[in-house]
Amino acid sequence: MKMLVKAMQSKYRIAVDVGGTFMDFVLMDEQTGEIRIEKVPSIAHQLPEQFMKGLSAFGVDMATIGRIFHGMTVGVNALIQERGARVGLITTRGFRDVLEMGRGGRKPVYDFVQRNPKPLVERFLRREVTERISVQGEVLEPIDLNEVDREVDYLLSQGVQAVAITFLHAYAHPSHEIAARERIAARYPQLPVSVSHDIAAEWREYERTSTTVLNAFIQPIVRGYLDQLQLNLTEAGYTQPLAIMQSNGGVADAQTAGMKPIRTLMSGPAGGVIGAKYLCSLLGYKNVICTDVGGTSYDVAIIEDGNILERSQTEIARRPVLGSLIDVISIGAGGGSMAWLDHRMGLQVGPQSAGAHPGPACFGRGGVEPTTTDAHLVLGRLDPDYFLGGRMQLDLAAATRAIEEKIAKPLGITVQQAAHGIVAIAETNMANAIRTKTVARGLDPREFVSLAYGGGGGLFACSVAEELEVPRVIVPIAPANFSAWGILSSDYVEDQVRTKVLPFDSGHIGQSLLVLDELAEHALQAVAGYGFERAEIVLLRRVDIRFENQEFTITVELDPAWRDGASILAGVRERFVSSHLRLYGHGDPAANLEQVSIRCRAIGRVRAPEVARISAPTKVAIPRSRPVYFHSLRAMVPTQIVERDTLAPGQKLQGPAIVDEWTMTTVVPPGWTCLCDDYGNLVLDPAIK
Repeated sequence: MKMLVKAMQSKYRIAVDVGGTFMDFVLMDEQTGEIRIEKVPSIAHQLPEQFMKGLSAFGVDMATIGRIFHGMTVGVNALIQERGARVGLITTRGFRDVLEMGRGGRKPVYDFVQRNPKPLVERFLRREVTERISVQGEVLEPIDLNEVDREVDYLLSQGVQAVAITFLHAYAHPSHEIAARERIAARYPQLPVSVSHDIAAEWREYERTSTTVLNAFIQPIVRGYLDQLQLNLTEAGYTQPLAIMQSNGGVADAQTAGMKPIRTLMSGPAGGVIGAKYLCSLLGYKNVICTDVGGTSYDVAIIEDGNILERSQTEIARRPVLGSLIDVISIGAGGGSMAWLDHRMGLQVGPQSAGAHPGPACFGRGGVEPTTTDAHLVLGRLDPDYFLGGRMQLDLAAATRAIEEKIAKPLGITVQQAAHGIVAIAETNMANAIRTKTVARGLDPREFVSLAYGGGGGLFACSVAEELEVPRVIVPIAPANFSAWGILSSDYVEDQVRTKVLPFDSGHIGQSLLVLDELAEHALQAVAGYGFERAEIVLLRRVDIRFENQEFTITVELDPAWRDGASILAGVRERFVSSHLRLYGHGDPAANLEQVSIRCRAIGRVRAPEVARISAPTKVAIPRSRPVYFHSLRAMVPTQIVERDTLAPGQKLQGPAIVDEWTMTTVVPPGWTCLCDDYGNLVLDPAIK
């Protein structure tokens, strides 16, 4: 299906981001650039219905909507909760246990009782067939398609709902996987089939097998969700394709996302990082710590020297996933994170979350466990009558009771002390998450600014920044919907990768360039299918490089100015050695190099939403205050409460202060200043020490 991106003449563009607690909506008027936002609860078993409910709240004709971009958590939630399809695996004879053996070691080397998660495919559903391809891509033993027929029939007799195919070295030559897929499709056209060369055309058998199985595991659920959602949209009068956010920061059509849902696992956090890069480039910040505090998680990503840091492998639920994605770390520290006492009576926060239902105790939906939201309410940082702009009332008595019964009484401390302890532990966990992306990589947080967004971003931002000595915090407009706003500015992206292990020298660079050209052609075709002219598609070329005899690699981007093999060899060497020195403290400029994988990304640019300057506020500020607890003062102190939409450009507040808006609350601690800039962002600076 061809998506005529350029040709669409429409009035509105909408982005939707599904979080663990709320579903965020942003509507942009294509003519005026005006932005409107909405939020509805994320009810796990009613996501398509909640999606339509949020859209209807805008009150616009569905036929006037030209594009809907969607960041979703359906796949990652199914994976984390292990509520996917029953999967069967077909692999090369002798390799059925790759999925269970893994790497054969323990990551926590001193935890002698640690166990790897059980494979999602039981051993009797991991079937072997006769075939063999060498690491060079040579056919050593032809595939026996009769065996494929027999094993698929057996798997279906055992109730399998999806099949994963991973043949040895299929990344080097996929002919056997293609033949098996075509044979299965001819006999069972409705059976979802995931093949490794299409999902992760990279080496490392365990990681490639894991990624393919995970894709098969979540595919029926994601495809079912997308099919139902598109049906609902069509019935409501929406006539254009649905674009799905990917983990790499770009969007693809719903059909691609349904076939390769593994690409969507980190789509929500990716949208926020894309928005952060766009906004901060406008504001003139090149080094940015992106922090997204939602109801369930705290997500951290880094922009260094104007570039989003990416990676080619991650872990979800302790299972490896191959694929290009924005380097985001997520921890269980959000507004719904539960506080609890361990067996030593030590206070812990998260990773368990109360979610949207029943939610924190103060939500009044049956939740009885204390959460960080309950703690902030008890400390006076949230207005019980103004949560979500007055759309929701918070129960202070229920929050107090939950903290008192579950934390304060068992520890013999006051409710206020317990509430502060809950918040402090959450903030420490957040700071440690940032350290893993900065200090652990040789980056100094003091050389970055922090961009705080998500429904809880402003509650934690300044305290976390103080601990890390980050010199400035920025809170954008409509921060709770910022990830959805970022999705609005996301481009159409297709990533292609292939493992090709070769010496990185003049004798082999020609082979590398041939592979690059082939990957570029596949990527160009995919993005051109969305309606872009080939001449306007941007290509990014990368190569995974290591020193000879090393195990792991560093990904180096090729400069477009490097036109021939000699300039590529010289440029890549310089960048690789520089990165190796920074990361590991050593690097020989003259040592032999080796390439492992070659990557190509095609990008179809989408016009980003304009960031307008704000004018004088139309709403008159009404002076008000309430007692708020600040640990630096060890007391509840009278604190000015300011509504954000009453702030004028250039207006400055002196902490302590609370800035309220209907989607978020920003805490300005004592000694901090808060400036409203020309674009309406809150710029928070600590006291000079």
